Amino acid sequence: MKTLEKTMTTQEVADKFFEWSQEGKFEQIIDELYDENAKSIEPDSSLWQNVQGIDNIRAKGKEWNTKIEEMHGGYTGKPIVAGNSFSCTMGMDVTMKGHPRMKMDEIAVYEVKNGKIVLEQFFF
Repeated sequence: MKTLEKTMTTQEVADKFFEWSQEGKFEQIIDELYDENAKSIEPDSSLWQNVQGIDNIRAKGKEWNTKIEEMHGGYTGKPIVAGNSFSCTMGMDVTMKGHPRMKMDEIAVYEVKNGKIVLEQFFF
């Protein structure tokens, strides 16, 4: 007998995203909530490139982590869901290598299809 896996709703994906972000489980978020072909879009003014594909999103995260000298704190706000998207505020208090300590704040928007995040877009 074959069992069917239930596809998560956008609200369920957002809730799991928030839960795991509070626990610092960002790799688990990507591994379990992202679609294999997900896109990551940065603002035009960003030094970061837009990428597509879960492996490229993982690599982008790893590259970001190599640039951090010290993480002093961070937050993810409770998600707001509308249709097949959710958004949340995010921020960090960080010292990047070769730079003074700074606070960063952004709004992140995520699109969900078939129970997986297919798009992340950042505004800062």
